[in-house]
Amino acid sequence: MATHASALKRQRQNEKRRVRNRAVRSTLRTLIKKVKKAANKQEALGHLQTAVSRLSKAAQKGILHRNTANRSISRLTQFVNHLS
Repeated sequence: MATHASALKRQRQNEKRRVRNRAVRSTLRTLIKKVKKAANKQEALGHLQTAVSRLSKAAQKGILHRNTANRSISRLTQFVNHLS
């Protein structure tokens, strides 16, 4: 357990970030599922737009690596484009 004031502060900050990052990642997973479970292409496109926006924002903030976000966006877009 940390005893220095600076180490205690660092511990508090890390915990706050962990909780925030976890919430964002959970939301992203839900959005991706919504795209994949969409009933038709129109609905999927709507969900895709939201998912792409959130994935990009997560990458910008450092919650996801840039390449991971781009790969997810690419795969989701391909999935939606192949829907009939």
